[in-house]
Amino acid sequence: MTDKIFVGRRKNATARIILRSGSGKVIVNKREIETYFPLKTNRDDILLPFNITETLSSYDVFANVSGGGFTGQSEAIRLGIARALVDINADFKPLLKAQGLMTRDPRMVERKKYGQPKARKKFQFSKR
Repeated sequence: MTDKIFVGRRKNATARIILRSGSGKVIVNKREIETYFPLKTNRDDILLPFNITETLSSYDVFANVSGGGFTGQSEAIRLGIARALVDINADFKPLLKAQGLMTRDPRMVERKKYGQPKARKKFQFSKR
């Protein structure tokens, strides 16, 4: 049986997720979740779809993630896990959708404009 790969994205982070039935271990870029994500908020973010669907110790997660920072990567993994759970059991979709886990967050960093120091910041105006 070939494993299905599910993709999750957030900001500039892209996560490829493989979900297998198992004991509930999470491997991110060939490392344990505790070593890859030192912040508990990021780890809780990843496990949120399992907590909502009450399948925390039913599946093993293998994630390859690249780009972005820790928060973007954890939210990209969260979206990939939610999509994988819906593929396994379609009854999970209303639960996950009610929590907002099925939609990709479209917010991206706004580009810097010429003649300005940042995207929206302007140089100080001098009247004289």
